Amino acid sequence: MQEQLQRNNLAMVFGVDKIPSDTQLREILDWQEPEGVGGVFREVVRRLQRSKLLERYRYLPQGLLITMDGSEYFNSEKVHCRRCLKRTKSDGAIEYYHQFVQPAIINPELRQVLPLAPQFIHKQDGATKQDCETNAGKRLVAALRSEHPQLKAVLVGDSLYSTQPFIATITAHRFSYLLVAKPDDHKHLFQDIEGMRRGGMLQRLERIQAKGKRYVYEWVNQTALGAQPDSPLVNFVQLTISEATGRVTYRCSWVSDIPIEVQTVEKLVRAARGRWKIENEGFNTLKNQGYHLEHNFGHGHRGLSEILFLLNLLAFLVHQIQELVDRLYQEARGRFSSRAEFWNVIRGSFRVLLYDCWDEVLARITGPPTPAFPENWPHP
Repeated sequence: MQEQLQRNNLAMVFGVDKIPSDTQLREILDWQEPEGVGGVFREVVRRLQRSKLLERYRYLPQGLLITMDGSEYFNSEKVHCRRCLKRTKSDGAIEYYHQFVQPAIINPELRQVLPLAPQFIHKQDGATKQDCETNAGKRLVAALRSEHPQLKAVLVGDSLYSTQPFIATITAHRFSYLLVAKPDDHKHLFQDIEGMRRGGMLQRLERIQAKGKRYVYEWVNQTALGAQPDSPLVNFVQLTISEATGRVTYRCSWVSDIPIEVQTVEKLVRAARGRWKIENEGFNTLKNQGYHLEHNFGHGHRGLSEILFLLNLLAFLVHQIQELVDRLYQEARGRFSSRAEFWNVIRGSFRVLLYDCWDEVLARITGPPTPAFPENWPHP
């Protein structure tokens, strides 16, 4: 189109004046620092605050729910860069990989998640996965407070984060927390809980849901997380779900600094269980529904892999916002059963049609122009 018409969709729709070659694009991006792209996430959040859209995500009075979870997006035995982590496989082969800790704003009642700037895990973070993710998580907490000094938020995470040092990091940065607690990781805590259960000291609420499912909530406020004298006092809650036959199908426990009461326990637990949204609506969508997050778009020698990851994540963030507020986008997206199909149609149309703007792209998908064909179109 550029050669024949001196126009192209990158310029018309997205304002790209000059199209760089793949090689030039990768060489330029390889020397950029991820923090530069991370600033775009910060600006998007500020605009969401000014537009009051973030108010739709306020589920608890203590602040927005921000989930944190670690994941991996690249591994190879051959391709690697200076920022790759590496591990030795059982057959002795060296595998190179990239990991990150991803925060996202969620609301259990909304399908859309809003990813924030991640923290990449690098070699200096530790020798084991747990050390790596924990140290990157601490950097993430500090970065969130630095970028959003007045933000009220509840950090939601798995058992990896429910330790005394990490909780101290969270509270030092003026966040609340809602973290998974597992018996194997918190033996002293669960011994105390079992003793209180036998002594009838736990508060308890039972609900019968559809098909006879029984939801049992048990909780206690202000109990020690560990056996150490300086161990923080936490509020503990456990949910057990069983079928009408009595078979237990789900059990999970959490610790928090938020006081637990009979009027609030169900909502607090629902907020805690919302942590899975970052896996289901976040990582799963990015990896399996058209974004190809695990595909190696270009690895480079320095920072290319991380920059391309951030650009992919930014695209996902913009699409999530469009799903929330853009009626034309919602109507166009609603015509397709999957995201992959939706984007494939747009990608294919870019090869054969020239658009004036993004709204025209969505309008063409929603329905053909009227009339669909000229009046003098030959009939069969």
